[in-house]
Amino acid sequence: MAGAAHERWGNQLEYLLSCLGYAVGIGNLWRFPYLCYRNGGGAFLIPYLLTLVTCGIPLVYLETFLGQFASAGCISVFNINPLFKGAGYAAIILNVIAIIYFASIMSYPILYIYHSFSSPLPWQSCGNSWNTEKCLEITGNYSLIANRSVTTPEDEFFHIRLLNMSSSITHIGGIVWPLFWCNVICWVIVYLCICNGVKSVGKIVYFTVIFPYVVLCALFIRGITLPGAWQGILYFVLPDWNQLTKPKVWADAATQIFYSLGPGWGGLVSMASFNSLHYDNLRSSIIIPLVNSGTSIWAGFVVFSVLGFAAERAGVPVGQVASAGPGLAFITYPTAVSMMPAPNFWAITFFIMLFFLGVDTMFVTIEAIIAGLLDEFTQMRKRKKLVTFLTCLILFSLSIICNTEGGLHIIGLLDAHVAIACVPVVCGLELIGAVYTYGPKKLAIDVLFTTGRPLWPMWIILWRYIIPVLLLIITTYSLREASGLAGWGVALVSVICVPIHAVKTLCMAKGSFKQRLHESCKASSDWGPVEPEIRERWKCFHDEHITSKTSIKLSRNNI
Repeated sequence: MAGAAHERWGNQLEYLLSCLGYAVGIGNLWRFPYLCYRNGGGAFLIPYLLTLVTCGIPLVYLETFLGQFASAGCISVFNINPLFKGAGYAAIILNVIAIIYFASIMSYPILYIYHSFSSPLPWQSCGNSWNTEKCLEITGNYSLIANRSVTTPEDEFFHIRLLNMSSSITHIGGIVWPLFWCNVICWVIVYLCICNGVKSVGKIVYFTVIFPYVVLCALFIRGITLPGAWQGILYFVLPDWNQLTKPKVWADAATQIFYSLGPGWGGLVSMASFNSLHYDNLRSSIIIPLVNSGTSIWAGFVVFSVLGFAAERAGVPVGQVASAGPGLAFITYPTAVSMMPAPNFWAITFFIMLFFLGVDTMFVTIEAIIAGLLDEFTQMRKRKKLVTFLTCLILFSLSIICNTEGGLHIIGLLDAHVAIACVPVVCGLELIGAVYTYGPKKLAIDVLFTTGRPLWPMWIILWRYIIPVLLLIITTYSLREASGLAGWGVALVSVICVPIHAVKTLCMAKGSFKQRLHESCKASSDWGPVEPEIRERWKCFHDEHITSKTSIKLSRNNI
């Protein structure tokens, strides 16, 4: 692996924007605001920000440092502990499953953009060919909707007109062709953007990352000027301090931070692997989580200002119009947009923003899959364009199942289960590999060699003692949400790579079981900087400092 050609970012702003595009996605818009108001409004920010500092930032820093130091993707980064390399393959499978359903979700905004050019908006009223007898334009008494005695035109437009949704996951049905062709458009755009690797991604993100913030600004300004907007914002931020006594609130905060930032998925490792070795990634490792969380809070103001307006127009409390997930993006928000002046303009603007928020995540997720494989099988790097094309083609083919009549049921199953076991396991094994088996002293030497600055002992304390406990809590809480044989199958299909590869590694080693275990947990000869000249300097630096007791500010008392 050492000496193999490796791509680099044109500049560090490209890296920062790519990571921001990866971390900031549709979940910031449709999950966080709902969690915040449901778990105590402004009070929820206390556990949320506390988890950000104690878990989110340290994990991002560790992952990006390991990827940058070894110029390694999500598989090769486990050269630090070859016994755990199965976790890298688990991350690849995780990303494959995630992109299958995520690409299909990204076809929804494209279809909505197309229909937003119709006047009036097709979801504004009943009486269309796809509407049922239960369709009713609601101006009050949302309890009728909750009791399922009637449905709204927005709901029927989404589930019947666009998705032609089946009754259950057991009835997959045929392909919904408008969704299929929008899925094709999405994949063509993605391929054209990533076909040249980080050279093209690094340029595209200047637009795809910055544009959604411009739109959020416009939507925020428009939102707060609407009647009833501040009623919605107060509903979002007004603290309910009693909620802090509930363990579920703290678990929700930790889970949201954990899954929104993306540690354990391989994307952050892969993006950092394209950095130059001596880039000081500490600052960006703090900026990325802070901007991600700040965007989530800001999106809450945008969403709830519009929901406050919708609630006032309907004459109901804000809580009756608030929802989470796809329902917020494709039913509740379009409902509010249809009540605004110039609804077509705001609908088009909103769905373009939604598309760009999601497509950035697709860029990095697919690049993580490709980079992980190319770093492990370096002979394929010479044909990276072909590898990228074949990867996109295979992933597109797999995603077609989510373009069927039962597609939304499949998306719900995959989204609810794909990461609940794999991501905490991958993060946990990264921590064990870097901080326990490789060791805090070696890790501190590598940081000193890379940045010229000693590793702050507090990072070791967080990585070694605090975060493992949080990971255990998150895993326990998340696995409680698993349901049915299919759900458990989705949750464990990637994790199974860990024991399989560990057994294979132990069988290939020599000696007694204890000797095999010890040797398998030692960093492989491929671990370290890839450039030959820098690698030699690192080895000399490492040998010089490994026996020193004063060269690094990390004593046993600190750890």
